Amino acid sequence: SGDETAPFFGFLGAAAALLVMKSIVPVVMAGVLGIYGLIIAVIISTGINPKAKPYFLFDGYAHLSSGLACGLAGLAAGMAIGIVGDAGVRANAQQPKLFVGMILILIFAEALALYGLIVGIILSSRAGQSR
Repeated sequence: SGDETAPFFGFLGAAAALLVMKSIVPVVMAGVLGIYGLIIAVIISTGINPKAKPYFLFDGYAHLSSGLACGLAGLAAGMAIGIVGDAGVRANAQQPKLFVGMILILIFAEALALYGLIVGIILSSRAGQSR
């Protein structure tokens, strides 16, 4: 029923611990994308204070476009990281020399979200200038 092969696969996982750690890299890089969204959410929420001043339509559109820029860039980067991570981890299991190439492609995919974060910060900084 599979009980006789359990020790073999258990030892295989212990012997290939480095391969397991290398396989976690795309997951960690995808987790950073969520932090970018959190940063933009905090920036937008600190810009909204209805008791201090009126909230103009321009401010609302600036905050909306800021969130959309970061969110859509994060979506594109997440898709790229997922596709590259899937193929890269499978290829790395067969040919360990491909790990560096996978990391480089993941970094370039992460840069898409970083550009979205920068654009989102710039757009959000324009929100209070509608007078």
